[in-house]
Amino acid sequence: MNELEIINYLKKMIKHKGALNLNDDVFFDKKNSLIATIDTFNENIHYLNFKDPYLVTKKVIRSSISDLICKGANPKYLLLSFSGSKKHFKQKNIQLIIKSLREEQRKYKFSIVGGDTTSSSVSSFSICSFGYSNKIIKRNNCLVNDDIYITGNLGDASVGLNILKNKIKISSKLKKYFIDQYFKPNLAFGFHNELFRFANSSMDLSDGLLLDLKKLIGNKKIGFIIEYDSIPKSIYLKLLIKQKKISLNRCLFNGDDFQILFTAKIKHRSIIYNASKKWNQKVTRIGCIKKNTSNYMKFQNKLKKINHYQGYIHNFN
Repeated sequence: MNELEIINYLKKMIKHKGALNLNDDVFFDKKNSLIATIDTFNENIHYLNFKDPYLVTKKVIRSSISDLICKGANPKYLLLSFSGSKKHFKQKNIQLIIKSLREEQRKYKFSIVGGDTTSSSVSSFSICSFGYSNKIIKRNNCLVNDDIYITGNLGDASVGLNILKNKIKISSKLKKYFIDQYFKPNLAFGFHNELFRFANSSMDLSDGLLLDLKKLIGNKKIGFIIEYDSIPKSIYLKLLIKQKKISLNRCLFNGDDFQILFTAKIKHRSIIYNASKKWNQKVTRIGCIKKNTSNYMKFQNKLKKINHYQGYIHNFN
């Protein structure tokens, strides 16, 4: 059984309309203008180890608040629970965690308002993020002929993870860049406040582009076409490809990007372009929503049906 199957069971018992039928990663109480989300991050699953508490803290915070940001909402309050052993809770590590938390609070304008600590043999974070908003951009509202957009770049975090696993050997300068992208994703903060002007649907990219596009469409009888060459890549990723250090397909769709994936009508192209300039935020149009129920990747003007949806799904077998 995997996480998607478990969610389908939960849908049968969760009736509150603010749960959005579990189709989004947030709870939204429109009456009280409240938006909330919760995430758990476990050592050996969401991050390899706890050798650098400072960077791990940044990763889990940004991964959590990205759920609110992609809805057009600002994180306001965070509840933080941390589990670990005596070695995790040593004074030096606690100081690094607090330093990281303070920096993230200043950068993203939220407050830590409470939490919990428990004893565990492996480290783990649970984060509940809250914000206030009169409306949100839901996940499954994309329309036929919508353009598909992505903020930032894809693939860098996947390369960073593989470097940490010692699967890629590169220069120390490039190594630092990719590891930073893994631990410190560049959230489209600021630009997210513009989303209500043009986005029909929106979500964050956490499990990989192809899997998340399937989630964006949901049960609608529509499909997507992605321009392979349009998928945004950093100059450093392009350099590794040129040097044949990596295979592009093995890093581009693996997730951990935490960028905003959104759709918008064709008529909004100029508005989106101006908003990206205003916030100095890279935004790339990578495809469109179509009536066909199959999904396609376009390579050099040739369509290829997508049969394998590379990405990350939690399995509980």
